[in-house]
Amino acid sequence: MNMFIAILPGFLWGILPLVISKVGGRPIHQILGTTWGTVIVAIVVYLIAQPEITTANFWWCFLSGAMWAGAQMLQYRSFELIGVSGGMPISTGMQLTANSVVGALFLGDWPTLGQRVVGFSAIALIIFGIWMTTRKERVSPSSTAAASSGAPAADNEGNAVKSNMKAGILVLAIGTIGYVGFSFFPARFHVDGRAAFLPQALGMVSGALLFSLFYLKQRPFSMPSIKNMLGGFIFALAVLLYLISINLNGVSIAASMTQMNVILATLGGIYVLGERKTRWELWNVYIGLLMVLIGDVMIGLSSTEAVANLL
Repeated sequence: MNMFIAILPGFLWGILPLVISKVGGRPIHQILGTTWGTVIVAIVVYLIAQPEITTANFWWCFLSGAMWAGAQMLQYRSFELIGVSGGMPISTGMQLTANSVVGALFLGDWPTLGQRVVGFSAIALIIFGIWMTTRKERVSPSSTAAASSGAPAADNEGNAVKSNMKAGILVLAIGTIGYVGFSFFPARFHVDGRAAFLPQALGMVSGALLFSLFYLKQRPFSMPSIKNMLGGFIFALAVLLYLISINLNGVSIAASMTQMNVILATLGGIYVLGERKTRWELWNVYIGLLMVLIGDVMIGLSSTEAVANLL
């Protein structure tokens, strides 16, 4: 039963990009809907659990939630540029890598040589796996159409794909800063997950409103935003189950199991949303995902006593 609960957050976070893409709307509509749904669930949880929240902890967690809102909107934007199957493994790999490095440098993670060797080896594997998922097969113009409009069309299509990929990677790299802040501030100030949930949710919706009203000039309660509240309910339920899993299984197992979402989201983008991949690209995605997941498991194992005493 404990492992079943550990799997559920990853499953829900895996279907979240698919649901958001199916519901539709612009990234700002998607982030508004996600945050409105999350804050509703967070208020209900607060009224039931009534955790103690200090003023300092409230504002640190509020900041982390606002940073998440910016990061998530950029992730949704990347889905427009390179699709769910292209953006999800890159985003997951960047988050794993950045959070691990920040944890090692500033939070006291991986204090022993054995943990650092295993941890940074995992990061190298994840980076290589991300690169594998981004590889694109070169399209050769047909020899019969080389002198006609076929060749320039192929060239233009190839240039557009490369441009979108570069833009998508840049967007996700910037967004990773927000995801790191989301995890870093509650951990840095040792805020319990139940106490952090409502301030983070309020920070999320405030960040989304700031983007909506002052930057993108969008109405915060449009119909596309309301429809995307379904994504918020899914996200909030995943967070609650993740907090339960931490209590039942520990942080290492709980965090590692949630990253299985990358398989569901990436393959769902290909087989459910119909994002096009050649056979060669598909095999690269399979291999890259396997490497990211192995690296993820290695990061989970890096905190165990056996690895700590390895060297």
